[in-house]
Amino acid sequence: MNETSQGLSGKTLTFSAVVEIATAAALLVDPSIVARLLLGAELDGPGLVIGRCFGVALLGLGVTCLPPRGRSSGRAGMLIYNALIAGYLAYLAAAANLRGPLLWPAVVLHAAVGLFLARPAGTPSGRMAG
Repeated sequence: MNETSQGLSGKTLTFSAVVEIATAAALLVDPSIVARLLLGAELDGPGLVIGRCFGVALLGLGVTCLPPRGRSSGRAGMLIYNALIAGYLAYLAAAANLRGPLLWPAVVLHAAVGLFLARPAGTPSGRMAG
């Protein structure tokens, strides 16, 4: 691949990342508007919940695809996804009184993964070298 096509590919990836982040923001604010504009359909109840979960996933994907700035964008994207989805699922369990059998295990799993991703790189036990 030559330098021009690599530059175009990088710009396309960045453009795609920005579009996905914007779509994620719209889904997080009001998934029903996105469904209406894309599908011509309304969302309610579980559709709104799944739409917001999809928004969290798109946000993580978008951040992952941004050009790296010192830290791994993949790590940052997955940290954002796991932290936000754990928080949103915990909110649903507490405030919306949802009670699926895998809801709390999913909260714990995503919170744990988020905590592991949040620790400094190169510290397997999570302790700082001293």
